[in-house]
Amino acid sequence: MPDDQRVMSGGKTTSDRDSIALRPKRLADMVGQDRLRENLSIIIDAAAAREEPIDHLLFYGPPGLGKTSLAYVISHEVNTNIRVTAGPAIERAGDLAAILTHLKKGDILFIDEVHRLGKAVEEILYPAMEDFVLDIVIGKGPAAKTLRLNLPRFTVIGATTRLALLAAPLRDRFGARFRLDFYDQDAMERIVRRAAGLLDVEIIPEGVIEIARRARGTPRVGLRLLRRVRDFAEARADGIITAEVTASALELMEIDELGLDELDRRILSTIIVKFGGGPVGLDTIAASISEDSATIMDVYEPYLLQLGFIDRTPRGRTCTAHAYSHLDIPFPDEVSSNQQQLL
Repeated sequence: MPDDQRVMSGGKTTSDRDSIALRPKRLADMVGQDRLRENLSIIIDAAAAREEPIDHLLFYGPPGLGKTSLAYVISHEVNTNIRVTAGPAIERAGDLAAILTHLKKGDILFIDEVHRLGKAVEEILYPAMEDFVLDIVIGKGPAAKTLRLNLPRFTVIGATTRLALLAAPLRDRFGARFRLDFYDQDAMERIVRRAAGLLDVEIIPEGVIEIARRARGTPRVGLRLLRRVRDFAEARADGIITAEVTASALELMEIDELGLDELDRRILSTIIVKFGGGPVGLDTIAASISEDSATIMDVYEPYLLQLGFIDRTPRGRTCTAHAYSHLDIPFPDEVSSNQQQLL
């Protein structure tokens, strides 16, 4: 049975156990996002001096950059409990009411994918965040009555990959909003090195560099690659992760030197080969490769944009000369002139 499918005690898989163990516990343990960490430190210290719970926080940015880990770090920093849920899991207003009534003073409610909360649920959350009260409607029709319950002061931490989809009234109730950006090479190397130590994996500096270089600036990706390269090193090598072992393992996984996987290359080749370099709409690209358009927009497109491989235009996506070069496809002059007219 593959390593990431072995079930551990308590229903946890090996991958789950590793992910939890690799999460930083304190802000000082975190790597990268320096300005964000400094701002959070100020917010936490000021709240502690006032002996108050911290203000509501919103983290947004591409997936895998540490939004959930930050919520756990904050709960450790303020020494309080954290309740974790997700927008799609809270289907009815009653579901949220049940969660809120079980919170204690200072507790943190972390809502992942907060942009996917339903309108009825958001209406319950507004007064809870602003006035720390819960309005419950008892009965129906003319006989219906509203019961207002006081809630202890708590903190909502929201996380989203789609800030634009978050309702403005909900967005405005977060006292501080922070964007998480992709990590640079140095930060990724430190993350991989720290994780290797926690996993008790023997890795040489060149192996660290190679994994970090292909991690797409995303800790979640870097840690996943580290675990898979560890498996390869234990099964096909002497257990030591070298640059050669890393290159062989990632080649087997079809991950190239820039961290692009098979689907990244399919997106680029679809735009170039099927649609002449673009422009082409996102839904058309998604239908052509049988993938969800939201997945392409949230997971794959941000990194391709960062690399300068695609451009967004009013008429759709286009591939740049860098994408042609990476796929070893000649860049036609007519494509260049067409793209200039669109910009």
